[in-house]
Amino acid sequence: MPEPSARTLAGIALFEGLDEAERGRLEAACRWRQYGAGDSILESGSVSRDVFFVLQGAANIVNFSPTLREVAYATVRTGDYFGELAAIDREPRSANVIAVEESLVAVMPADVFVELLQRRADVTFRVLQHLTHMVRIGDARILELSTLAATQRVYAELLRMAAPEPAVPGLWVIRPLPPLRDVASRVSTTRETAVRALSQLYASGLIRRKGRNLYLMDRARLAEALKDLQAHGGPRAER
Repeated sequence: MPEPSARTLAGIALFEGLDEAERGRLEAACRWRQYGAGDSILESGSVSRDVFFVLQGAANIVNFSPTLREVAYATVRTGDYFGELAAIDREPRSANVIAVEESLVAVMPADVFVELLQRRADVTFRVLQHLTHMVRIGDARILELSTLAATQRVYAELLRMAAPEPAVPGLWVIRPLPPLRDVASRVSTTRETAVRALSQLYASGLIRRKGRNLYLMDRARLAEALKDLQAHGGPRAER
């Protein structure tokens, strides 16, 4: 498990610009929790209001249908945070959060978090940017569910997850590639469909796997193919 020396908020991007003294006051208000892979961090419907900051590790944000089918929303990793919705609107938790590897999180009381937002416009603006990003992703997934077949929805999710590879201009990478079960859950399909979608891209040379990372060899070509499918009402039979 992570060592106590890792118990600092210095690596959380939300707090960039705070001086050491102010960050220290926030750290003093936090509780520090360790979780193993598979441990539940938050449960949907809970009335807790704390905000969680991932110092080390990773967790999936998920929900479950009445038939217990898992629907994944996102993965939070080192430097990310979650739980801010309940702190802001005082409503019950809207999703479950489950650790996917050994993780250390800082748990900040809601009143401390809200007071910081009221006092620091720069931190508040970063939270607004984060919430706006969440809305845009939700809108995109709703559109894709209505207009794209399952295989193409997997392609769209790969495009969303990929980031530029600093060492190689023009190359994009997903570092690391999540389990295909999680990728499939995010786009409301099956793991088998996700495997088939990636197999097609491997065969075309558009992607390449190296260790835990997945490289998009021609992101522009993949994005243009998806754009054409959306414009012409791509195949809808596959789910």
